[in-house]
Amino acid sequence: MNSICVFCGSHAGNDQAYAAAAREISGLIAARGGTLVYGGGSVGLMGVAADEAMARGARVIGVIPRTLWEREVGHRGITENRVVETMHERKALMYDLADGFVALPGAVGTLDEFFETWTWAQLGVHAKPFGILNVAGYFDALLTFLNHVVESGFMRRDYLEMVLVDADARQLLKRMDEFVPPQIPKWATRQSV
Repeated sequence: MNSICVFCGSHAGNDQAYAAAAREISGLIAARGGTLVYGGGSVGLMGVAADEAMARGARVIGVIPRTLWEREVGHRGITENRVVETMHERKALMYDLADGFVALPGAVGTLDEFFETWTWAQLGVHAKPFGILNVAGYFDALLTFLNHVVESGFMRRDYLEMVLVDADARQLLKRMDEFVPPQIPKWATRQSV
């Protein structure tokens, strides 16, 4: 896994642990000689992650819609910017450029990117590893809800188990390196609906 896409917030949040985690994951990507793929912003956790990866000598590819680029939130100091027309194109290109995906704290955009990655994995569109870096318990409530989704009969447990979750960035990347996609023959049947 050489190229890792990080989904994260365009704000830094109110806990220093979030920025520390963005720096750590970027440092780990750089240490393995990898490429950071991300949403192309210069602000929030996105900017922190990109700045750290660049400072550590990693290749950094930002993928950003033209409207955001023109609002001057696009990062001008990274290895490569890919300016696209729509959010849909942004996600598709990030997915194509990455060997794996990590969600850090963020808001609706971060969740949208992560959930689409997960949906595509369930449908067999890709077999790449994806995980959640659960910094300071940020995703605890979401994980509780996802278990509720399973318990309520709307998702199979093996789909939930596709998501690698860890509070330790180094351990999460190790688990992603070792990831073997589950063999789930059919995602829905009449009996499961």
